[in-house]
Amino acid sequence: MARQTRQALLSLTELTEVGQTFISRLPSYKVCSTVADTQQAPIGIDKLLIANRGEIACRVMHTAKRLGIPTVAVYSEADRHAKHVHLADQAFCIGPPAAKDSYLRKDRVLEVAKRAGATAVHPGYGFLSENAGFAQLCQDNGIAFVGPPASAITSMGDKSEAKALMVKAAVPVVPGYHGSDQATDRLMGEGAKVGFPVLVKAALGGGGKGMKLAMHQDELEDALSSAKREAAASFGDERILLERFIQRPRHIEVQIFADQLGSAVYLFERDCSVQRRHQKVIEEAPAPNISLEFRQSIGRVLSLQSFWAEHGASHVSPQVIEEAPAPNISLEFRQSIGQAAVAAGLAVGYQGAGTVEFIVDTDTSEYFFMEMNTRLQVEHPVTECITGQDLVEWQLRVAAGQALPLTQDQLHIQGHAFEARLYAESVANNFLPATGSVRRWQVPTNASFFDNSSTVRIDSGVSEGDAVGVNYDPMIAKVIARGPDRSTALARLHAALSDLQVSGLPTNQEFLKRLATHPAFIAAELDTSFIQKHHASLVDAQPVAQHVLALAAVADHLLQVQEVQKLGTSLPGAWSILDSKRINHALTKPGSLDHPASQTHLAFDLTVHGLQSFTVQAAGAEALSVTRAVLTGDVLTAELGDQLYRATLSTHSYLDEQVISMWLEGNCHEFRKAVPRKWSRLGAAAKVAGTVTSPMPGKIIQVLVQEGDTAEEGDAVVVLEAMKMEHTVRAPCAGTVTDLRCFVGAQVEDGHTLATIVPEAAAASA
Repeated sequence: MARQTRQALLSLTELTEVGQTFISRLPSYKVCSTVADTQQAPIGIDKLLIANRGEIACRVMHTAKRLGIPTVAVYSEADRHAKHVHLADQAFCIGPPAAKDSYLRKDRVLEVAKRAGATAVHPGYGFLSENAGFAQLCQDNGIAFVGPPASAITSMGDKSEAKALMVKAAVPVVPGYHGSDQATDRLMGEGAKVGFPVLVKAALGGGGKGMKLAMHQDELEDALSSAKREAAASFGDERILLERFIQRPRHIEVQIFADQLGSAVYLFERDCSVQRRHQKVIEEAPAPNISLEFRQSIGRVLSLQSFWAEHGASHVSPQVIEEAPAPNISLEFRQSIGQAAVAAGLAVGYQGAGTVEFIVDTDTSEYFFMEMNTRLQVEHPVTECITGQDLVEWQLRVAAGQALPLTQDQLHIQGHAFEARLYAESVANNFLPATGSVRRWQVPTNASFFDNSSTVRIDSGVSEGDAVGVNYDPMIAKVIARGPDRSTALARLHAALSDLQVSGLPTNQEFLKRLATHPAFIAAELDTSFIQKHHASLVDAQPVAQHVLALAAVADHLLQVQEVQKLGTSLPGAWSILDSKRINHALTKPGSLDHPASQTHLAFDLTVHGLQSFTVQAAGAEALSVTRAVLTGDVLTAELGDQLYRATLSTHSYLDEQVISMWLEGNCHEFRKAVPRKWSRLGAAAKVAGTVTSPMPGKIIQVLVQEGDTAEEGDAVVVLEAMKMEHTVRAPCAGTVTDLRCFVGAQVEDGHTLATIVPEAAAASA
């Protein structure tokens, strides 16, 4: 009965008082449904400042340059050589690397806008994009903010206020606590009322930051503290809300647009259910495989037309959509979800691009408003792909006071599209962010950049040689593919991921490829637990094929020869040629390579018969003959039997290892081999002690132990902040804390020893 009550709309009698007050605040918007009788005019923006960095800054500049609008970049000291800085017509440094001292400084960004003569500011996403104070500052200084008015950001950007507004409009919301009392005792009590598991979320912002899951009561206090710290660091506001954690949700969102002239449209829906650490990994549009039962349910829950009609709001009508349905989604469903999204935007006088996010409980078919993002989304390219529109251009035209470029009946779905987010992260280490230099960056030859002129698109703010550091989001690029249907688009996505070459730091490239070919993903069996459910098949170690090992062994040898030839040699004549010819026998030398993907140490014997001829004998395997092996630059060609192979190579150093990346047959194979260190490791005590090491580069924000303390296995030792998110480092065993090597505020590298925990038995025998 409780579920039915939550799902049902309030009666008009119950809504009389609330509804009259609510409707009185609505602007005189209308859903745009007729063809505009005016031609597109030039955009009235003289100069555009992009208050962001990386990929989104480059994306906005791409459209601005096409439209002839001069651009201004801002950058931190860490981004002095970043791609977006070089693409802009003007660029200004606004502070140190930390976002709070640069990209989040409203005063500095506004000062640059004035100095540069910018007449508009595009905030991108993240940073100041949902900061009502910044939007108001721009308005007060006569600078157009490319986004909604401050009042709409306040209403919808604040998740608590947005949910309260939706409750008044009879839109179902996830049960939880959205109140202003943020005292720990109150939050602990409200968490118990909501029931476990409970999701702790930052009241502002998004991207998974400030979001923690408490499975039980005893986990809630730590989750509250951590979420507040992340929210304060990322958004400048530590307020949080609590929600019931839906176990098998599907995440569906709708792209809306409204102008300043009273028109609003929606550009269909996206499915963003495949996530890890509350962050999206692959998005697609339109959303696939909606069941008949769900469509019927969503139609009942979101039938807001009668509510608006009864209260004299004629801007939402049954004729709001006039398009052919995409595969697996009914016209009724798209009408319902689109109307609900537009209604949510109209409720706050929205202008510009916005995304209304809904969450679906796949177990109960309950459907809830989750939040509205008052900005352009990271995944906006998939909507551009299926509509043929440039959403950044739409944003600029709306900000300049122009009408929406198209009406609702002119918008149609054209095929299907996917976006995969390429991150610098360690998949094997629970997707923790990684850092390093982009040593190799080669995109598919058929790819376009920031537009849909090709079926494959790359949106990226990095160039070869760039560093991915700890201060910002670790996303390297977005790989987008489109096609006439879902299967074709997915095949093109996998091909693009296979053709992409990136090295120098850990990435999720192979993980994305496995996702794109997973049978359940192909069948669109989607919910936000997809990765957790299929974790083994997506991330488990894969054995290395023998022909791959043989080519890697030969590549390693030839790379050494190439290095000696580059450096020169003091050996004269024929002895300088490393072909290992002998009078009575060939040279056989032992070798080994570590293969992280299979988590194995691979030993082999390499026999050198001549400059281009080798035999590789791995333990327990058949010897393989490699002939006509030639390394030209970074390309290795060789024959195994009667088959010719062509591989591309890249090498770099990481800590005490040399990393060899080999692209072969559409796959990247990474091998590592130890390089002798100039210092010794921990002594014999390390064999029995538990060494607590940093899983990534970052800043120490809490040290929870002291030397001499007793810790249990799994106890929190240190809290590390990296990429604006917190990560708790725990004790690997029970024992006594010794050799504490960190302090609050310290910047540490990946693999840095934080502390040593000596088991009691080992301590007693020492």
